[in-house]
Amino acid sequence: MAGDSETQLRDRGENNNVARQPFLIGVSGGTASGKSSVCEKIMELLGQDKIDHHQRQVAILSQDSFYRVLTPEQKVKALKGQFNFDHPDAFDNELVMITLKQILQGKTVQIPVYDFVQHSRKDEFITVYPADVVLFEGILMFYSQEIRDLFQMKLFVDTDADTRLSRRVLRDISERGRDLEQVLSQYITFVKPAFEEFCLPTKKYADVIIPRGADNLVAINLIVQHIQDILNGGLTKRHNGCSNGHAPPRQRRTSESSSRPH
Repeated sequence: MAGDSETQLRDRGENNNVARQPFLIGVSGGTASGKSSVCEKIMELLGQDKIDHHQRQVAILSQDSFYRVLTPEQKVKALKGQFNFDHPDAFDNELVMITLKQILQGKTVQIPVYDFVQHSRKDEFITVYPADVVLFEGILMFYSQEIRDLFQMKLFVDTDADTRLSRRVLRDISERGRDLEQVLSQYITFVKPAFEEFCLPTKKYADVIIPRGADNLVAINLIVQHIQDILNGGLTKRHNGCSNGHAPPRQRRTSESSSRPH
């Protein structure tokens, strides 16, 4: 798949005069439910993970990149584990909307990089180039209706709470420099209540619910088949374009074998 895709994408070139409107897929679920892993598995099965960023047909964005810039007072709280990063107000939804609209216009976008140790945005950006399919993952991707309505497919990764907690403990200690007491205190005080109040109720908006996350290859393969259909132009041909006015992606041939687990 990857070799075929690279050839096709090389032929595509960098024609900036043609604005390609991508198919937006929102991926939500609780903290450490496996949202990123699901997106990465989709990229892998599509043969997109080893393709140059300039030429990928599928791109991944994370809501974690869009945390608000904290005030000095908020940053002091954050360093003590006393700031609620799982509340909708913690995210810069205005910047999310601006970014998504630019993506829909086929533009190259600059995504901020967040430092989870210092709780601040870094002075650097990640460049995301136009793609046919964009996966946008985050705990509250479906909370704002304005943002939710932009997604043409919505996935919810449903993972057992104990599994999510154990993953979060390991991640925050190893990757974010937290101690166990702080991680558990933050989980009980902020993470669990916010999940129940803000994230879990948005599960009803999902088109597809994926139990067990990236381990659920049956569900992921079905999604991959659907994305391949989009990349081939088959879906838009059958539906004669998307209902919200997005233009169909250009037709390409992709390998059917990539939909099977490696």
